[in-house]
Amino acid sequence: MVFLMNIGNSNTQLAEFENGRIGNLRQVRTEQLEEAMLPEEGVPIAAATVVPEVREKLAGRAFFYVSPATAVNLDLTRLDCTTIGSDRLANAVELAANYPLPGLVVDFGTAITIEVVDGRRRFLGGAIAPGRLLLRQSLHQGTAQLPFLPLDDTLPERRPAGNTRDAMRLGIDLGAVGMVRELIRATEEGLGASCRTLLGVGGDAPFFLQHLSGLQPGGNDFTLRGIYRAWELNQ
Repeated sequence: MVFLMNIGNSNTQLAEFENGRIGNLRQVRTEQLEEAMLPEEGVPIAAATVVPEVREKLAGRAFFYVSPATAVNLDLTRLDCTTIGSDRLANAVELAANYPLPGLVVDFGTAITIEVVDGRRRFLGGAIAPGRLLLRQSLHQGTAQLPFLPLDDTLPERRPAGNTRDAMRLGIDLGAVGMVRELIRATEEGLGASCRTLLGVGGDAPFFLQHLSGLQPGGNDFTLRGIYRAWELNQ
């Protein structure tokens, strides 16, 4: 068994890879992550994290971390590897290992990230933008009167909104769909070719998969699969 951790800004996925599949997948708030949640000594732990404080908090245990040095199935020469997030590397590792290339994966979390791998297995980077929840928080916290709106999987009508809440949902949600559509278009334009694989993953993927044609579900465990794949490739 390999214990897997995808440690994000807001939430952490915990799972176990055993007998060829991922099981016992659960999610906790990253701020609540404790060493007691880890498996017993002797079980390998493979992780990706974008939260340095958590890495320090769990420093008492031996971890395999996804990093530029461990993403051995990718050509990283087009990247500034000093700044790339390990979750994005894990996504690219899984994309390159198991999907037709060129391809891209859009990860809908606290941030929306796009990872692009070309037909020569070169990880080209991609894009980073605020996710829908972060946009809601920013409007609420950065203004005097705009409310905080919970996430909703429906889109408001495509017409001028007659009240503040609908205007916010139209601006945030339809705007986010349009942003991702344009980023995908710009990516393919930059590649000079259509992507053979277009995947949507992450906690907010169900909303975008409803409203973006051509985007296919990559599964809630996509990044975890990439973490395992990186671990496997280094054994």
